[in-house]
Parts: sequence; C-alpha cells; structure tokens
Amino acid sequence: MSNSNGNGNEGNGNGNWRVFISSDINHPVSIRIDRLHGLLPDSDSDKPKELFVQCSLFIDASGAPFGLPASTTLDSSAYAWNQTLAFTTKYRDLTSRAQLAFTVWDVSNSHTPLGGATVFLFNNKNQLKAGRQKLRLWLHRQADGRIPTSTPGKVPKHERGEVERLERLVNKYERGHIHRIDWLDRLAFNAIDQIKQNQANLPQNSHLSLVVDFSSFEHPVVFQEFGANYLAPSPVTSTNEIVTVWDPEVGRTNPSEHKQLKLARSLNRGIVDRDLKPSINERKSIQRILKYPPTRTLSGDDRQLLWKFRFSLMSEKKALTKFLRCVEWSDVQEAKQAVELMGRWETIDVTDALELLSPLFESEEVRAYAVSVLERADDEELQCYLLQLVQALRFERSDKSHLALFLIQRSLSNIEIASFLRWYVLVELHDPVYAKRFYCTYEMLEDSMIKLEAVGSAEEDGFKMWQSLVRQTELTAQLCSIMKDIKKVSGGTQKKIDKLRQLLSGLLSELTYFDEPIRSPLAPSTLITGIVPQESSIFKSALHPLKLTFRTENGGTCKVIFKKGDDLRQDQLVIQMVSLMDRLLKLENLDLHLTPYRVLATGQDEGMLEFIPSSSLAQILSENRSIVAYLQKFHPDEEGPFGITAQCLETFIKSCAGYSVITYILGVGDRHLDNLLLRDDGRLFHVDFAYILGQDPKPFPPPMKLCKEMVEAMGGAESQYYTRFKSYCCEAYNILRKSSNLILNLFHLMAGSNIPNIASDPEKSILKLQEKFRLDLDDEGAIHFFQDLINDSVSALFPQMVETIHRWAQYWR
Repeated sequence: MSNSNGNGNEGNGNGNWRVFISSDINHPVSIRIDRLHGLLPDSDSDKPKELFVQCSLFIDASGAPFGLPASTTLDSSAYAWNQTLAFTTKYRDLTSRAQLAFTVWDVSNSHTPLGGATVFLFNNKNQLKAGRQKLRLWLHRQADGRIPTSTPGKVPKHERGEVERLERLVNKYERGHIHRIDWLDRLAFNAIDQIKQNQANLPQNSHLSLVVDFSSFEHPVVFQEFGANYLAPSPVTSTNEIVTVWDPEVGRTNPSEHKQLKLARSLNRGIVDRDLKPSINERKSIQRILKYPPTRTLSGDDRQLLWKFRFSLMSEKKALTKFLRCVEWSDVQEAKQAVELMGRWETIDVTDALELLSPLFESEEVRAYAVSVLERADDEELQCYLLQLVQALRFERSDKSHLALFLIQRSLSNIEIASFLRWYVLVELHDPVYAKRFYCTYEMLEDSMIKLEAVGSAEEDGFKMWQSLVRQTELTAQLCSIMKDIKKVSGGTQKKIDKLRQLLSGLLSELTYFDEPIRSPLAPSTLITGIVPQESSIFKSALHPLKLTFRTENGGTCKVIFKKGDDLRQDQLVIQMVSLMDRLLKLENLDLHLTPYRVLATGQDEGMLEFIPSSSLAQILSENRSIVAYLQKFHPDEEGPFGITAQCLETFIKSCAGYSVITYILGVGDRHLDNLLLRDDGRLFHVDFAYILGQDPKPFPPPMKLCKEMVEAMGGAESQYYTRFKSYCCEAYNILRKSSNLILNLFHLMAGSNIPNIASDPEKSILKLQEKFRLDLDDEGAIHFFQDLINDSVSALFPQMVETIHRWAQYWR
C-alpha cells in the first residue's frame, strides 16, 4: 500500500497530509456488523425474532449488486452480531459512488425484511468512510442500491439532533482525531451516556438503527481510479475554507521517469549488470534493505538498487524475497527474467518461503517455487505452519494450486497432518467468499485418501483411514447434541453433571464404548475407545463446557474440554504461536517449561482443548497464603529457597519468564488471576485468549502481564531469583527477535482469516506485532529496553509511583 503527500489540514504536524490512494489498496472490502439500536417494531408473536443482516455491494447507479452478498449468523437474543463480513471485491476496484446496502431479515416471520439502509462508502470529499456509523433502518423495506436510493441510512441534516452530533464526535475520538485527556474523557462519556438515555425515552427518537464499523486505515483513504484521476476538481472559493484540490496528473506515468526506468532496467543491460559489483556504500545500502521486515514496502530507489545488482546477489539466499518484490511483474520480459534468475538463486530457507505465499506475490511461478522449498521441511516443522498454509490457499489463483496439491500429498503419508488439514479446511467451509475453494480442497483430500492402498497387512487402507477421520466429526456432533440437552436442565451445575453421566450411561451408551476406536481430534496418533461417564463433568461457567475423560486403546486415559458457543480459532492461533516459540527457544537450548496445550476449533463456535491438571492463581491464593505456600505442599524442602525445592522454583521462574515475553509480543489482553494457571510442578501458564495484538477490554493495561503475586513468589523485586527471571526474559526476547520475520510472515498469511482481532484491521495488527520486536535495536539495546519494560511493569504493582503506575496496578484488581 502506498501513500502520498499533499497540503491539508491533518497529518503529522509538519503541514503534510498523508493519505492512502484507494487504487493502491489490495485488501478485500470488509465491514463489521455490530448491533441493532432502538426498539423493535411491535410483534403479534411472543416468540423472539430470529434476525440476520445481509449486506450487498453496489458500484454504479444501475441498482444491480456487484458480486455475492455477505450475511451474518442468526441471532434471537441481544441482536449484537459483532461479526466482520468480507467481499471478494477489493478497495482498489471501487468507484466513487460505491454503496453498501444492509437488510435485516426476520427468519421467524416468513423471511421478511425487518428493515433496510443504504450508505455510500466514500463521503462528499471522496474520502473512504471509517469507524463507527449508525444507520437508520427503513422498516419493512429491503435496502436497494440505486442512486438515489429509497433507503438512505444517514439521517438527513435537518433531522440530526444532539445525539447524532455527539456520536460523530465519539467516532472522531475513537479514530484518534481528538486529543485524549483521560480524566476529562471519563466525565464527558458519562455525560454523553446520560444524554443518550434521556433522548432515547422521547417518542420522536425511537427509530431503529443498525450500528456498523467501517475499516479504519492508518491514514485517510482518498478515492482514485487506476491511471489518471478523472474527478472534476472542487471549486476554489474566496473564503478561508479548506478545500480539496485534485491533481489530474496523479496516477499518470511520468514519461521521462518511465523512460529512465526502462533504460535502467533494459534487458540488454543484463550483460553489463552481470559483472557489476556494488561499492562499499551500495553494499551497506543493500544490507540495510535485506534487514527490512517483510512488512516494509521497498522504495523506488531500493528496488532500483536490488535490480541493478541482482546478479551479484544470487549467492545470498536472504536477498531473493526482496529481489522478487522489486520486479515489475506487469512487464512480461522482466517477469520472465526474474523467474529464470529465481531458479538459479541460492535456495532460500523454509521460513522465507512462507513470505512468497503471502498475498503480495501473485505470480504462479513464484508461489510454485515457494512450495518446492516447503517440500524440504520435515513433518514436525510443517505442522508448525499448517494452520497458516491452509489460510494461504485464499491467495492462490486456482482451486487446484501447487500449494493445495502439496498439502494433500504430505497428508497421505502422515495421519496427523491429514487429520489437522481436514479440520482446518472444514472450519473454513463457513467462509462465504472462499467456501468453494476450501470445499474443492476437502474433496481432493477425500479422493486422494480413499484411493490410498494399504502398504502391509498391518496397515489400514485409505478408505478406513478416511472413515476414522470422519468419525471425529460424528463424535463432535454427538457432543454438541449432549450440550443442548444439558442446557435445558434447570438447576445448578451438579444437576447438569448428573444429567451428563446419565446420558452417557443410558441413551448414549454407545459413547461409553465405541464400536471402533476413533482417532483423537486433538492428537490423531492416539486412538480413543470411549468416554468414562463417572470421570466426566461440567465446568461452572455460562457455556457449561464439558470435561470428558476418554479411554485410550493402550489402556490409559486422556482428558479434554469440549466447548460449544465459543469461537476457539483465536485461541488455536495463540497456542500454535506458543508452541512455535517454545520450539524456537529449545533450538537455542533454552527450555522455559512452557505448556502449549492442544486446541482445535471444530467449527465457528465449537472446539476441543486439552485438559491440563492445574489451579488458577485466584483459587490458589484464596486457599493458600501465597504461591510459595501452595508449592510447598508438593515440593517441600526445608533447605531449599522459601521452603521448596530449587528445581520447582527454577521451573516457576522460567515459565513466568517465558509467558511474560510471549504475552508481551502477542499483545495478549484481559489478564486476571482466573486465567493464569499453575501446575503442581511449578509451571505457570496462560489460558483464554479473547484479546490479542494490543486489544484489551480493561483500561490502562500495563506493558507486561506480570502480577504482584508472581514477583513475591520469587522473593520480591530485590531478590537474586527475580534477577534470574529478568535474565531469562531478556535471553528469550532476543532469541525470538531473531525469528521475527518467521512470526510476521505467519501472521501475514492469517490476514484473510476470520479471526476477530486480525480481521478487523489485518495491516494494523501486523504492524503492532512488528513494533513489539523493536527491530531498530541491537541485542544489547533490546536487553536494556526489555529490562526497563519489566521494571516499569513491576513498579506499577507496588504503591510507590505516579498516577500512570497507579492505573496499571488497578488492572489486576
């Protein structure tokens, strides 16, 4: 995505107005449907309405929708969907008169429209609308996309009152256009809430509205078509009012610059360029470019430099991804030479090949080359990236791509890869935009596995192996059915537990002993043979997750948690990252005793988690004086530090360090003593990752999620054990910084996913992640930075600092 500078009234304080051009934005159009606001129209039926929102895109005045509509799920309670809808159309393809038409459909009333609203994507200044918008619904009418529309969602100016004015200001505030003063903001928001409440009670303000969130970018997005800008310039008045003046030259190719570029890149210069060697200064510039993170856009000079010395860079494998980003792929001859050079380049690492599968690279030859590099990865490494490789199928140019065929081929020789690939693809069948592609991949996997022949007499043939995977889905469907029956049981948790055990022993006794063993969805190499009713239970929470004990074929047991009503895809991603980071640390001989328990989303709102015997810090502190007192029960040692064994304390310190670093890098939010768990061997770990990449429902989150009780268990901020904790933190931070490109590439491949904290703004999310690595610092600078970070966070936990520190201290209460 590129930006340009002009004169304007907002930006970076030096008179420059930084904007993005719509024709440069290669991301799909997306919109988040928040909720309904206002009173529903009276209904004859007492039955709650079942509503969903359908959104269609229109790009001209014909009133014909452009592409397929996108829809939310059904809601019959709060009518707060909080779902992001994405279209196949990209921002670069929009016209200045593009509109979104929202219709709220009532399924409970013969599929009739509850109301509709239509809104332009660009405002009258040709800027893309951003942030929260409240659209008035036209009751019992389907939204239309004609110009002018019969269902305008924006309230006419003469009807706007104080509430509308305040909402516009709040929208500006949320987008960072109004300076924040915390104490004053809290007072202002309280007053705004009171005004809204008073106004809502007036009969003339009882309109039904739909609240939606438009995507926000780092800078304003200004409409511009490819090539010349055909918009008529705004009239310039004699007043002091700031106006937007459009330059018709913007977007056109400068003939002299284009000629210079063609001469510089002339293929006839290949003979000369082949023998060119960079000077000392040019070599320094090239090394600087090669250190850019994968998120960094190359400037024109950077691209020219890499192209000029492409032949001398062929022995540097780290240079290939950067070189391929400097190629003008629209030039057939240049693209042909780039592909030829790519085949002769020093073979890149598997981790760099992931970058070539990102949406930045559309060339089929480049993507095929990336797959050929991935073939060198062993199964263990491939499983570390499998989740992202499935997401990368979105960016392929065909359903039967090299990447899809590669993943299926590897699945045929490894049942674990086959099982996880099947689940990852199965979950994506709910994506309305890419459902066809994922369904095609699913069918190819099924066909390939069924045709597989048994190698020896002890081996299963392909059909039996596929059936063993299909039975996993049948098992999860039965567990969903059980949860429905349990929710109907009135009374406390114990009554629900009794019902669960009764069902497993009676009507659903086939779950106690399976007819044939089933591969565990969480660990496909483990065969489970049935559920132990008396060892199965229900957790005390709103969703009543099941805690199930399965018998295994080898005579043991394994415990899992099954949830329905919760999207586990974000948890699945975080745990995958914890597992990957654990592997990266161990490769550098640093074992921080992490607990990357297994998580598998088996649907959009269901999934399984591995159960790890542990207790929350909240429970431990309520039943014991401290963490140390709890550990003394399991590992007492009168001569050891604080009365526990040295090994147990070391395990605790290391795990605290590991999770402190990882939760900082991933920007994990909403930490409290209930989602920090401790195992009886001293290993601490985190659960529940509803907020990542800087999102946090609590105000004033501290830089690091390090609670007072953890520091006290190490002997306080002055002890030698706390010093050791800081040392482990800094060592782990620098090890993970070395793999920042790998982690950033993996998140870039998730850009098209429906994971909440990424889908809302993928580009901003990845930049937030990049900031955490502080790639501008060397190792020594990073150590000082991280030590300061720890010191600031810990100072916040003790009542001795200023107001900001006090706020961080409140976070844990």
